This record gives sequence, structure tokens and C-alpha cells, in this order.
Amino acid sequence: MEFVDSSVVELIEMKMIRPSQFTIRDKFQRNDSDFEMLVNSIREHSLLQPILIRPLSNGFEIVAGHRRFQACRTLRWRFIPAKIRELSDKQAYEIQLTENIQRKSMDPVEEAEAFRRYVVDFGWGGVSELARKIGKSEEYVSHHLQLLKLPGDIKVKIANNSLKVSQAIEIAEIPPDKRSKIVSQVVNDNLTVRQIRELKTVLKEEEEEEEEEEDPNEVIVSLRDPSKSSSAIAKKTSLTLKIALTRIDSLINEVHNTVEPDQRAEIINFLMSIRLHIHSLIDESIRFKNNQKPRH
Repeated sequence: MEFVDSSVVELIEMKMIRPSQFTIRDKFQRNDSDFEMLVNSIREHSLLQPILIRPLSNGFEIVAGHRRFQACRTLRWRFIPAKIRELSDKQAYEIQLTENIQRKSMDPVEEAEAFRRYVVDFGWGGVSELARKIGKSEEYVSHHLQLLKLPGDIKVKIANNSLKVSQAIEIAEIPPDKRSKIVSQVVNDNLTVRQIRELKTVLKEEEEEEEEEEDPNEVIVSLRDPSKSSSAIAKKTSLTLKIALTRIDSLINEVHNTVEPDQRAEIINFLMSIRLHIHSLIDESIRFKNNQKPRH
């Protein structure tokens, strides 16, 4: 069925218009440079695109164009060109969400919160329907929803772009008590998804080994057997070396992206020799760890 736009454009007195009841974004800054540019553009060229509003009791509500409305208010306009359209709450929310995504005005955590409200709080549809409405893939929506599982300090890193969504998704799957071991490294070394997965594998192996050693009888033995503490040190040594390996891989990627080709070969050969040496140390630590296992 073809969509028919039945909206009309009129000059509406600004005091008759109120902001949307659905706040898609957590923050709105009137003093940022983009907003100042918008004010200056409207002052010089007038408003090129009317805002979109819908009629409600005793006035109108903004659906799209909050920044344009605030810019015109800054210029002390009394009337503003507005496109008036009959819309349900669900339709108004979808339009606002789509506009903000297209303008890239939200950080990933704000998007995730907006998705959660649509799917969970309001119950307007599942991930598939929301993805279709906003023109994104189901994977895009579901991945963003996973970000909400993360603690506040990690969400802050995502919001300020020090942590990518793809990196955060991998971290979200790590048990909370293990995250602190790698979050700072992921941020500082800008680890790739592949490198994070390698670290997760190492952590999983370490966790499985710890679970195997939590038999009550094993705990009693560990109090009397110094080899148990030696085994724990050996495991930590192996983990430390594997983390060092991912850092070397990160440096190799950095060289590929930042160093001129004529200088690249010598540096990469140097890093690869270190990488091979770390591999041999990992093998040696594993042999040492196996030799430290308690004998009964």
C-alpha cells in the first residue's frame, strides 16, 4: 500500500508547541558549536525545513525538529513553519528515533536505551520490527541492547568513544569478575575483536582450571602442598605471557597502519622475533605448570 502524506504546513504560534513527551536523547546542548551554526544559518537563510508536529489536546507536540525549534526560540520567533500530521505515540517515537539515528546525534548507549524503551517499556514490537522501522539490521539492534548489561563505568567509555561497540559486545560476554582484567588493556591498546576473543579463550581456560581445583579435598591438599601455589603462579605466568602476545599483535597492526612501507619491514621483523620468543616462553610456562600439578 502506497503511503499518502496527508500533512499540512502552516505557521504555528510557538507558545502552542511543546517538546515531545518521549525523550530520545539524554542531553541537549544549546551552547555547542553545531547549535550556534544552526542559529546563524536560520538567522541568515530562514528555516529551510519545517519542523514536524502532531496535534494533541490544547496544542501541538514536536515529533521532529527539536533543535530547529530551540534555534528559532533563541531568535525570538513568534511563529514557526510546521508540518502537522496525525500520528500515534508509536509512530511519533519511530520518527524521532530514525531522525536521531540518521543524524548520528546519539551515542551507542543512548541508542540502546531508546531501543529498550521501544521493545520492553512500551512493548511496541520485537527486535525484528524495530530494526525494520529504523532501517537497521536485527543484529545492529540486538548488539546495542547487549550494551545495557555492562556496568556504568564501561558505558561511559562507550559513550565517549574510547571503547567501540564491537569491543564492548565481546566484553559483555565476559563474567563480571573477569572484566576488569582486560577492559583497561582493550582501551589502552585498542585491541581488535580477534585479540579480545583470544583473551577470552585464555580467561575461560583459566576459569575451567580453577573450577577443577575447587574440590574440598584439593583445598586441604593445597594447604599442605607447596606445589599447588607453584601451579597457580605458573598459570598466572602463562596468562601474562598470552596478554603480552596480544599486545605485540596490536603493535604489529599499528605498524601496518602508521609506518611508511620502506621502514615497515625492519620493525615488523623485530616484533615478529619477539612474538616467537614469547610463544616459546608460553610453551615453557605450560610445561612448568604441568610439572607442578599435585601428585596423589
